[in-house]
Amino acid sequence: MRATDLATAFPTVTLNTPALEAARLLASQKLPGLIVTDDSGRPAAILPGTQVLRMAVPSYCQDDPTLARVVDEAAADLFMRGVEGRSVAECLPSEYREPPVVSPRATVLEVAAVMARTRSPVVAVVDENKSLIGAVTLAALLNRLLNT
Repeated sequence: MRATDLATAFPTVTLNTPALEAARLLASQKLPGLIVTDDSGRPAAILPGTQVLRMAVPSYCQDDPTLARVVDEAAADLFMRGVEGRSVAECLPSEYREPPVVSPRATVLEVAAVMARTRSPVVAVVDENKSLIGAVTLAALLNRLLNT
């Protein structure tokens, strides 16, 4: 089995997409992350959903989770406002490098190795021109590996 056999069409966002819009896309489609494309439509990064949360959750709650217990539910329900007015670019880790990509001919083990090395729940499948064909998600990969 090759990456092209596991790849599915996958939504993309750009660096300028509002972070709140990206969060809504993640939630509505139950995605582990999004492919961020550059101006030419080529994968530039993967935005894991956890990175959006990092921008939304106050840093004092991330640094000391016991502080999160003292915030009442009404206030906690508003924490996603922390991403209002921010872009996808601001949600990406400052040290983001090359996006996790594989060729359509990559084996399941190659896809798994890229996913594990980059700690990304999504790997983009690109053609020889680096144009996006689709993506392999962690769930699809595990389903294949576990034969479910």
